Amino acid sequence: MTEPAHVDVLIVGAGLSGIGAAHHIQAAFPGRHYAILEARTALGGTWDLFRYPGVRSDSDMQTLGYRFRPWRQATAIADGPAILSYLRETAAEAGIDRHIRYGHRVVRARWCGETARWTVEAEHEGELVRFTASFLYLCGGYYHYDAGYDPGFAGTERFRGQILHPQHWPAEFDYTGKRVVVIGSGATAVTLVPAMTDRAAHVTMLQRSPTYIVAMPSEDALATGLRRLLGDRLAYPVVRWKNIVASTLIYQLSRRRPAMVRAAIRGMVLRRLPPGYDVDTHFRPRYQPWDQRLCLAADGDLFAAIRRGRASVVTDEIEEFTETGLALRSGEELPADVVVTATGLRLLALGGIELSVDGRDVELPKTMAYKGMMLSGVPNLAFTIGYTNASWTLKADLVGEYVVRLLRYLDKHGYDSCVPVNDDPDVTERPLLDFDAGYVRRSVDQFPRAGSREPWRLGMSYVHDLLNLRYGRVDDGELRFSRRAEPA
Repeated sequence: MTEPAHVDVLIVGAGLSGIGAAHHIQAAFPGRHYAILEARTALGGTWDLFRYPGVRSDSDMQTLGYRFRPWRQATAIADGPAILSYLRETAAEAGIDRHIRYGHRVVRARWCGETARWTVEAEHEGELVRFTASFLYLCGGYYHYDAGYDPGFAGTERFRGQILHPQHWPAEFDYTGKRVVVIGSGATAVTLVPAMTDRAAHVTMLQRSPTYIVAMPSEDALATGLRRLLGDRLAYPVVRWKNIVASTLIYQLSRRRPAMVRAAIRGMVLRRLPPGYDVDTHFRPRYQPWDQRLCLAADGDLFAAIRRGRASVVTDEIEEFTETGLALRSGEELPADVVVTATGLRLLALGGIELSVDGRDVELPKTMAYKGMMLSGVPNLAFTIGYTNASWTLKADLVGEYVVRLLRYLDKHGYDSCVPVNDDPDVTERPLLDFDAGYVRRSVDQFPRAGSREPWRLGMSYVHDLLNLRYGRVDDGELRFSRRAEPA
């Protein structure tokens, strides 16, 4: 094991959150040393990992892009390669890429109160490499990057075709002329189905139950016009706030007037599908809008593929795989040459990193999340979890700004560490992610808990968090600050 290298801030993850975090730290503290540890061999996180056809964002790039770096392309709903290029350019322009250490998978981190430092161990080329840091900033998101969710379908071993999961898409996979069945109805399936109609003989989306799917233009005409009139730098915040307000209003309306929103979405779907299409079987979800995330069909591409006869939707349950396709619970058989299991992702709390504080192991489900970004009883650590009802980056940017404020507060008052402490017996526990999606329900018990009141409640309001994280008091009575004892 190598001797530890010390940095002021150690960032884990070189994806959307990690590159943004590095920008905030570097801009605020040009004299401080930081490093980014990335388990994979390239930056980009989700946008480098997923390579399936048509992979794209389901958020507009005016809000998925960073506040500090305008998105300049005309396309507002961008594909994966465009987003990856944006991340690479952001890192290169600021020199952030020079601070990334690739192939370093962090496995454990130990806090020592006497030294006020983290000792972090990472696997690199078969060896353990150690780093020490004054502050640990976890930006690896909450997805399990090694494998997606496998429901364990019966009979897969007898299927003569090919079974793929979108998380591990083979390079140059050729599906020309093949009958493709995509299992799932989430964002990945809604993206894959129209994208694969370019070469497949036919693509079928097989869903157990429908999802809310809304059509949205891939280009923002207002953004394009304002960029011509005002230029990128001035137009960007205007368009960004327009999109924030619009998405917030839609979310609030969905929660308060769900019947109205259901009717509006149903009307939109009816207008885009052929006359007589069985909308209520295939596009009428059992749950209310925004109980789960709305799926986005850029330019209505899924509906267009159905109208052209290139794609279809089957709502049924899988009994088992057969040699030539899928036997359904209804008794029908769905023929297939390729089956894509877009059955969801797996969550992994804080990247699966083992944490300990002064020799005591940290059990995440027994901790409580402070402001949705720190852990009770765990000093000098922050993490990023984005919004489920808006762009991830909106929250990631606010967390980065808050970490800067927190570090400045420590400097100003001569403190070495800070730790959130919940000593209010009236604060009751709640799930950290109050979201009804299957991937959340399967794993939320492995995550820290949220509380019944602020600052222990993970909010989903950007405006509220903006006021709280950007302008609220750092010393709010829930953080405890301390100085390292000087040696005699």
